[in-house]
Amino acid sequence: MEKRRGPPPCQSKAGCSNPAKIRKAKDGAQLCGPCFSKSFEDDVHETIINNNLFKRGERVAIGASGGKDSTVLAFVMKTLNDRHDYGLDLQLLSIDEGIRGYRDDSLLAVEKNRVEYGLPLIILSYNDLYGWTMDDIVAKIGKKNNCTFCGVFRRQALDRGAFKIGATKLVTGHNADDMAETVLMNVLRGDIARLERCTNIVTGEEGDLPRAKPLKYCFERDIVMYARSNQLEYFYTECIYAPNAYRGYARKYVRDLEKVHPRAILDLIRSGEKVSVKKEVEMPTLKTCERCGYMTSQKMCKACLLIEGLNTGNTDLGVRKSKKSKKVIVETEGEKKEDGGCGSGGGGCGCAGAADETENEETRKRLKDLQF
Repeated sequence: MEKRRGPPPCQSKAGCSNPAKIRKAKDGAQLCGPCFSKSFEDDVHETIINNNLFKRGERVAIGASGGKDSTVLAFVMKTLNDRHDYGLDLQLLSIDEGIRGYRDDSLLAVEKNRVEYGLPLIILSYNDLYGWTMDDIVAKIGKKNNCTFCGVFRRQALDRGAFKIGATKLVTGHNADDMAETVLMNVLRGDIARLERCTNIVTGEEGDLPRAKPLKYCFERDIVMYARSNQLEYFYTECIYAPNAYRGYARKYVRDLEKVHPRAILDLIRSGEKVSVKKEVEMPTLKTCERCGYMTSQKMCKACLLIEGLNTGNTDLGVRKSKKSKKVIVETEGEKKEDGGCGSGGGGCGCAGAADETENEETRKRLKDLQF
């Protein structure tokens, strides 16, 4: 009778003799639990250092939804801040969109993070900021385009919350899968202008509150495995309105690609990074909204337009795409190409904070391939 083989040895460069229990999705390395966690943390630290994401003494707001991405982000940021003495003042920032049975429950997970990590927490609500909850909005407009409202409101709410606590930088839990999905979505929309900047690890540097993505090169499966290995508590029920999001189609396609070629996720990100819009092409100029003072390229920001539509009953206001097409010249790997895309980012949710942070059945199945 053939003797059953045990798990392979840990492939850590530190010379660990423990049996491997996890296969790292990003590079296929077979590692034990502690070495996997250390490798994951080292990857994030390398991303932070190589991109000069922070300055000593900065107050950094961590966008916290209670899902796996933001929970791991908060834990890793605190761990690395202590280990490498970044000298950052970390604070948790949560947004209550007003979705009964979803966000109210997930905020309980954020509260546990606050206690366990010893980090201050502030919570802002759509109702207080805009006079509308997502439940109210869906009741008025239906489930079509609801992610457009949520994505726009959430982005502005995070900025307002960060300003309220005096943060000089906001970090979000965008992971490599999110980034690849966003690249694909912008390609499908023909939104070349947004495609150029959607892979930037830091955005909003022209304003008062830059946003950073420390988990940009971390695979979703590795994030879930890290949370499990470190016994982190997070909320993983899917948003009741998320199944209608346009992002879901891109997510399924990216996951199908990953099954054939795991590096496809990073390849998509690299492709987005290589696209550049010629300098002479006129791009939107940022100014301040005449109604709320938030940054915008129009007289009124998108959030104010959406609120105006809700309050007046003209719910298409701020949602419909412009029929005007923009000719944008693109350069990628030495080639030039003209694109007649609409230049709009409308339709579906472009905010990764509103992106699916759930560990659904498909994700659980994929995780089986990573364990021995």
